[in-house]
Amino acid sequence: MGRTDRTPRRLNELASPAGKWLGLSAVAPERHTAAVVADRFDRITWRDTYEQSTGLRDLAEELAARHAHAADLLADTFLAAYKVRPRLREREEMAPSRLVNHQVITSLVESPEFAELRRETAGDPYAAAMAVLAQAAALRRMLECSRDAQKQAEQATKAQQDAEGAATAVSEALQQAADGADEDGTVPASAADAVQQAIEAAEAAEAAARQAAQDAAQALSAAAPGIRAAARNAAAKAAQAAREEAALMRAWGVAPGELERMPFDQRTRLAERLRTGRLAQWAELIGRFRQMASGERARKVENATGELVGVTLGNDLSRVIPSELTNLGLPELRAVFAARYAAGELMLYDSQGEQTTGQGAVIACVDTSHSMYEAGPGGVTREAWAKACALALLDQARHAGRDFVGILFSAADKIQVFRFPADQPAQIAQVLDFAETFLGGGTSYQTPLTAAGELLEEEFNDAARTRGDIVMITDDDCGVTEEWRRGWNDAKHRLGFRVFGVAVGTPRIAEADSVLQALCDNLRSIEDLTDVHAAADLFRVI
Repeated sequence: MGRTDRTPRRLNELASPAGKWLGLSAVAPERHTAAVVADRFDRITWRDTYEQSTGLRDLAEELAARHAHAADLLADTFLAAYKVRPRLREREEMAPSRLVNHQVITSLVESPEFAELRRETAGDPYAAAMAVLAQAAALRRMLECSRDAQKQAEQATKAQQDAEGAATAVSEALQQAADGADEDGTVPASAADAVQQAIEAAEAAEAAARQAAQDAAQALSAAAPGIRAAARNAAAKAAQAAREEAALMRAWGVAPGELERMPFDQRTRLAERLRTGRLAQWAELIGRFRQMASGERARKVENATGELVGVTLGNDLSRVIPSELTNLGLPELRAVFAARYAAGELMLYDSQGEQTTGQGAVIACVDTSHSMYEAGPGGVTREAWAKACALALLDQARHAGRDFVGILFSAADKIQVFRFPADQPAQIAQVLDFAETFLGGGTSYQTPLTAAGELLEEEFNDAARTRGDIVMITDDDCGVTEEWRRGWNDAKHRLGFRVFGVAVGTPRIAEADSVLQALCDNLRSIEDLTDVHAAADLFRVI
């Protein structure tokens, strides 16, 4: 193309209109693909979690079919939930293609529901990953309602790249013109025309990029209300799921510290196991039992004897009535106080109640015969009540530094023993095995009680500990031989253990002539299986 009369031919004349494009090509701003500001350790956490979670990888693959930048979106969603104080980049810092991601994450983080979610997920990679998965359906909806905005964003990205390329072309054309200029700065006509054409192309590309950016912004604004509504619903659903799982773990006695140390896949399997089957149905009951038992422990006072019923005489200074104590304030009466103390004639508050006397192991014998599977009026099965009570006894034993043994029994040939030594952590897998195991069949007292007696005998021989506690939880009454009863009474006298009986759902076996009544020092009947407080006194004395 020939040079027009208006085309400058000197280098300095070409450089002036090209200067704008030279600056753009030299200092193009950095555009980010991540909406959440993250350091190296955050990115490592995300990568490790992503590699461990099949659910996250499957979700990323599914969303990639409808959104080219789904992986970045999931990373941002995870980090927004995981980081203690997530910080979002300004929209102007984002690559146009990630503006939809930025809008989604902004909508999530700014919602009140997301603040509640983060109480469960901050600093916990597993909980943050579960939050992402809980929001999967909402992420799909948000991407669907922003499809046009994403299309416009991709076009804006292409236009921006074209504009940057055109700016670079101006720089290259000017450099070629400079290389061909003579000593006085005169540029060949062809080189000058090339610079002029590059400038015109850059101007057109800039205008196109500006228009594309405006179109993308308008499309994103149109999609924003739908994204915000979906984000609030997503955060609320994820927060609810996180709270439910946290409550489930607490109900089963899994401490937060134990969860944090647990490998991702193991924690995933544990959560799935607790959410499904009979265990999920029992969680609320178990949680109430443990809360009740904890409350009963809090009510205990060391060396307290029970309920106040009057005044008596003695020398127990912890129960001296106030009027006696006033004598100590009068020098002339101190000798009288000392004499009455020595004679055991001080006026004391009188009380009645049961003392906590156990030192040996706590052994829960739980009936798992067919009839224990029967549900009561509240829909709670006898088995569920019995095992929830036994797990609360496990807590009780650990709080007191005592061994715990769970014995599941039914017929004479069916028994399973679960041992939880006081000096070892109670493994959640073993706890769940104890809770889930159901033997079926008939009922035999001799088999589990013999096993319990042998365990207490073993404890006495190994550690010289006596005064264990056996809790027999059953819904049936069955006979024992006279020979066995004599051996049982001898062992009980020698080892000093107590036997507590709990008749579940069948009050008749708590009657005076029942075998269970004869074997137990203390027997209670539970008719309302929804009432955990019916066994509260058990936790005051064990």
